[in-house]
Amino acid sequence: MRFLQRRSLQLSALALIATTAVSGFSLSAQASTTPTASSVIAAAKTSLAKQTGVHISVSTKEGKVLSTVVANIGTNSGYETYKKGGETFTISVTPTYAYLSGSKTGLTTLMGLTAAEAKKVGTKSIAIKKGVSQYSTFKTNLTSAAFSQLLPAVKGTTLLAKRDKSTNGFQLSWTTAATSTSPKTTSVLVISSGSSTVPLKESVSTSAGASHTTFSKWDKSFTVKVPTSTIAYAKVF
Repeated sequence: MRFLQRRSLQLSALALIATTAVSGFSLSAQASTTPTASSVIAAAKTSLAKQTGVHISVSTKEGKVLSTVVANIGTNSGYETYKKGGETFTISVTPTYAYLSGSKTGLTTLMGLTAAEAKKVGTKSIAIKKGVSQYSTFKTNLTSAAFSQLLPAVKGTTLLAKRDKSTNGFQLSWTTAATSTSPKTTSVLVISSGSSTVPLKESVSTSAGASHTTFSKWDKSFTVKVPTSTIAYAKVF
């Protein structure tokens, strides 16, 4: 089905701010070894594998249009709210259900519902039971499984000579070639040089605009609010 042609959080464009120390491989312990893009990425993978939750804030500006994403990602649950002008949607994931709600244009323009389907939903939330493919998609994007998408591939990534001024973190840079639907992008991801070897922040720029993201509240618990007014997935589609 064309249902839920969802615009991803694009986790490769997200940034991280670590608020708790995590055990794992530490670049600071390698005083006699010169870091490389490969070693920095490997260290970050080890640290991210131990994370259980994080708060995300993304701000993207294309021309004069601002869009935002606010999310909490946990081990087995999470939620996300996307806003762009009057277009908005919210996705929540629990161990048994995923829920989708949004404005009329958010559901049709962003999520791919027809006008008739969006009318059925109205102000309710679509309840998607575990076992449905759309549930699996949302869970992958809004739980800790998504952390694997944060880091770039080693090939094509450069470790810049200069450290980040505000954090003294390592800076990884890479470009993504333009396609028929998206422009060329340039990304800079800052990885902590301290004991908690995780990404600290990332900026992504294109000819059309720029995106900046921060992560906070690592390993802090949060509660996913389950909607009280819902409509079953099968009744919408």
